[in-house]
Amino acid sequence: MTDFAPSLADYPFSMTIETRALDCDALGHISNVVFYSFFDTAVNHFLARQCDLDVAHDNIVPFVSGSQCQYISHATYPEIIAVGMRVLKTGRSSVTYGLSVYAGETRRRVAHGQFVHVFVERDTQKAVPIPAAIKDALKSLKGEAE
Repeated sequence: MTDFAPSLADYPFSMTIETRALDCDALGHISNVVFYSFFDTAVNHFLARQCDLDVAHDNIVPFVSGSQCQYISHATYPEIIAVGMRVLKTGRSSVTYGLSVYAGETRRRVAHGQFVHVFVERDTQKAVPIPAAIKDALKSLKGEAE
């Protein structure tokens, strides 16, 4: 996809999140740091529900190694947020997700960014290959760069 502003329908996985009053900054907008929690929530929801990943007990777990977000417009409370997610790149032990955040009834695109996970062995915290079942599930999210 070469469109700079994809719609939510262009993402193979999406979920909705209700904003909370405490998500707002002094200006009444959803605080910039909360957008990272939207990314984290969507990615971890997918891994838990679609990949049966149990981060509390599994031996191989994902660690965030990088993230970035570009803000397009503000969102406010009590808007409903929708997060679209796809996989931009998979490596031996890492995966880069592309995400967009949409707000309100019109689902206007308010932010987009990337989120990188590296899979590690819990005890050693050393990078290991992405487990085969997770890698297979991630293939369903393969999408073109934003």
